[in-house]
Parts: sequence; C-alpha cells; structure tokens
Amino acid sequence: MITSRNVSIMCFHDELCQVFNALMTALSLLRNGSKVTVFFGSRGVLAAHRGHVGSLTCMPDSPEEGEAVMKRMDELDLPLVEDMFVMLVAEGATLLACPLNIPLFGMSPNDLVKGVKVADPTSYYKDVVIQADMNLTF
Repeated sequence: MITSRNVSIMCFHDELCQVFNALMTALSLLRNGSKVTVFFGSRGVLAAHRGHVGSLTCMPDSPEEGEAVMKRMDELDLPLVEDMFVMLVAEGATLLACPLNIPLFGMSPNDLVKGVKVADPTSYYKDVVIQADMNLTF
C-alpha cells in the first residue's frame, strides 16, 4: 500500500540536468500519490521563465560534455522541460516562484511559465516546507 506524502521540491538552478531531475522527480512522486509543491528560487526562477525554459543547457561549464548529454537525452526521447511543466500543472502539482528572486533576475510574474505562481513568503515555509514529509533540493 502506498502512503500519500507531502513533498516539497526546491529547484535553485537553471542548468538543464538539475531542472530536469527536479521536474522528473516531482512527476514521479505526483504519479505515485504524493502531493507535490515545486519551488523555484535563486537561479531556478530562470528555469520557470517562459522565454528561457526552452534554451536551458546542460553543464554550461563543460560545453562538449554538455552537448553530448543533451544529444543522449534527445536520443532517449526524454520529455522536454516545457512539456514537464505542462504535465505537472495538468496532474495537480503546485508550482511556485520566489518573489524575491523574480525581480533580482529582471523578471516579472508575467514572465513565468503558465501555471507557475508567485510564492507567498509569509506562508510558504510554514505551510509547505515545515508540513512536508520530504524536502528535496536540486
């Protein structure tokens, strides 16, 4: 018997492999009965930016290795990050962006991927992080 869990996933990067792993973990947990909240903070808000999400790169400090990983991901026909956002929203995940990091990176709430909402800093930690059975960071 699977027990439902509250899971908080925090994504603090805009590097493709980190974002992919955060979103794929969220999808897997969601599909196994967990209530999932994904929070995009620090550089993670860039991963939730409508204009940036399609151009995320893998291992930007090692371009050759990053290109090879991206090619292999394509060969494996893995879902695109943009598609995982759609799946997460459709399947009931809560997607939140840090209200402090949005303006820090020159963004506005209108720049966020559809379905990503601005977190309420007065309640996010109390209602999501502290209540979670698991807190995962990427």
